[in-house]
Amino acid sequence: MGRLFAYKQAPAECKQDSFDNLCFETKPKQKLRQIRIAGKMVELGTIGALTLSVVSSVSIVVCNKWLITNLGFHFATTLTCAHMAVTAAFLHLARMMRWFEAKSMELRPLIIFSTISSISIGFLNLSLGMNSVGFYQMTKLAIIPCTVTMQSIYYGKRFSFMVKLALGVLLGGVGVATVTDLQLNFMGSLMSLFAVITTCVSQIWTNTLQKRFSVSSTQLLYNSAPYQALTMLIVGPVLDKALTGDTVLDFDYNTTVVIFATLSCLIAISVNFSTFLVIGKCDAVTYQVLGHLKTMLVLGFGFVVLGSPANWRNIGGIGIALVGMVAYAHYDSVDQAQQKLQSSKVAENKEDPEQGKPLLAHEQLSARKP
Repeated sequence: MGRLFAYKQAPAECKQDSFDNLCFETKPKQKLRQIRIAGKMVELGTIGALTLSVVSSVSIVVCNKWLITNLGFHFATTLTCAHMAVTAAFLHLARMMRWFEAKSMELRPLIIFSTISSISIGFLNLSLGMNSVGFYQMTKLAIIPCTVTMQSIYYGKRFSFMVKLALGVLLGGVGVATVTDLQLNFMGSLMSLFAVITTCVSQIWTNTLQKRFSVSSTQLLYNSAPYQALTMLIVGPVLDKALTGDTVLDFDYNTTVVIFATLSCLIAISVNFSTFLVIGKCDAVTYQVLGHLKTMLVLGFGFVVLGSPANWRNIGGIGIALVGMVAYAHYDSVDQAQQKLQSSKVAENKEDPEQGKPLLAHEQLSARKP
């Protein structure tokens, strides 16, 4: 905060208080901090968002795996409802403490976005419950091609051949490392199809809504988290009952289960925040690539720490996937640099429309005179 000004007229750049006419001078927008990595300038905020997403996601996977596998708490959709409810409560408290400024959004697109995001989680859980693990992994692999197709058709985004090739190498490596068996059935395939479509739409909208309403990732999460929690509160118990035969009310709780469930909800705050942050700063495809990196890290954690059996196929698949990730990061940054260059040229032409026009005869003569 800067100096306090009189209330008669607000300065050009200031933050107007809501309960009176006082105005606080705001600092000019600072240049984003960047560091050089492999010869390219990368924003520190983007690196922080990616790191936070990887660390928090791997942590919650390990925590939930212990909660579900070792402690028998199989109510994944209801647990996700608790995640969103705790996130909504935390963000409400953060807003009250003025850690960020809330910004209103149109209700209709917000409810549609929140509903689709919640339903996508339900479809993913149904896909896992109705299909083999291998087919479920194939479902997750299909999200990237579907996202690329949707963004190309409906949003006009272009992906270079090298980016698509890198994504193909990545998906091939993940498939080799994770897909073991493929057992198909009609209902399971249908649930997988719905899961892929709804997941792609929700993640693309996470980016487009931030730009459309000029809101930050925190503001979008603050607005949507209560609606997502409410939707999953309605859907969660029904899905868990269909998949497990019980609900959370039938479970025999103990101190260990409560501790791990609470820890899972606390980690979920960071997971949800970093998810919206990464998609906002990058895009849905980059977030999915990051998701496969998390899968490789979880697999490595299982091999090294938990002593899970590994073979050369798993190790080779992880290696191929890592090569695809590095290649995607490189060629995607090249594409972004080219797009920024083209955008700057277009902006310069708009500012100076006369630039680039051929000179008339009398202009050429006057230009030659000393």
